[in-house]
Amino acid sequence: MNILSGTYSTLIQTVAVLFGLGLLIFIHELGHFTMAKIYKVKILKFAFGFGKELIGFTKGETRYSICLFPFGGMVAMAGENPDEATGKEGEFLSLKWYKKVMIAFCGPLMNYVLAVLIFAFAFNIWGLTNISADASIGYLSEENCAAKAGLMKGDKILSVDGVQIKDWFDLTKNLKEKADKEVEFVVQREERELNFKFVLDKNPNTGSGMLGIQPKITKEKVSFFKSFYYGINTSIYQSTFTLKYLWEKIVSWEKPEVAGPIGVIQVMAKSAKSGMESYVRLLAVISVALGLFNLLPIPLVDGGMIVLFIVEGIIRKQIGLKVIQIYNTIGLSLILIIFLFATYNDLIRLGIDKLFK
Repeated sequence: MNILSGTYSTLIQTVAVLFGLGLLIFIHELGHFTMAKIYKVKILKFAFGFGKELIGFTKGETRYSICLFPFGGMVAMAGENPDEATGKEGEFLSLKWYKKVMIAFCGPLMNYVLAVLIFAFAFNIWGLTNISADASIGYLSEENCAAKAGLMKGDKILSVDGVQIKDWFDLTKNLKEKADKEVEFVVQREERELNFKFVLDKNPNTGSGMLGIQPKITKEKVSFFKSFYYGINTSIYQSTFTLKYLWEKIVSWEKPEVAGPIGVIQVMAKSAKSGMESYVRLLAVISVALGLFNLLPIPLVDGGMIVLFIVEGIIRKQIGLKVIQIYNTIGLSLILIIFLFATYNDLIRLGIDKLFK
């Protein structure tokens, strides 16, 4: 029975990962497809998934396909490859610069639209999650130091090594440099103040001190229309927080914690196992991340192409084939570096480095 249960759980997780990644990338490509159709660009192929075609039909000039591997989709436009562009009407590179900008922009835009819709759905069905204003404990992991030292659910952390703690931001900030060190806590439990002294765990991802606790959380019922307001706000917050984090890491020359394909698949599988609410909210977060990444001014991704086409509009002439080829080569190199770095981080999180020690 346990074997069957485990197999069923694994199957559900696999389907959840395939569906989630497929949906997010397909919606992205649908944005490009829709705007290209509006500007009368010849679409050679529009596919869900990639690899061998399973089902397909041709309508007009476009081949519509469902392919073997359901990891997203693809849009093949006439004249999008500089080597094959002839300058004829109906080709992507023959469009005016602002039309090319709009086609490139609509992919990430659709990811943001999807994120808002998913967030709104989650808020309307499961409510708005509110984190306690103070540092009150809502959950403890039995495997980590806080629970082993005797802290309990409902305790409010008042100070760390004599430093007053007002909220979870203060707590996180004060634990950052204290991994594997003995730390003194003052905790309020009902009407009493208690003192605890114990060695902090080390977060395997960030290297900072970790207690193994989560904040006290309450759920607020949200109306249908208000859920869209919160969906927009949450998508904006996710984007600004990510940009701020990356900027701080760049300025301080610190290694950012990023997840690659392995990490994303692992997190999606875990969220699917945790339940529908966790999985749906994660889809929205990843959709925002996908949209944001594609808007970054990296050559070859949508943001980099948008920069290229805006420059084209400024100089009032099409950029030469040689320049585009060099630009794309730089972009491919950057994307490969990011991919390898993210995958390396994923493998370290999985403990692969311990195999070589």
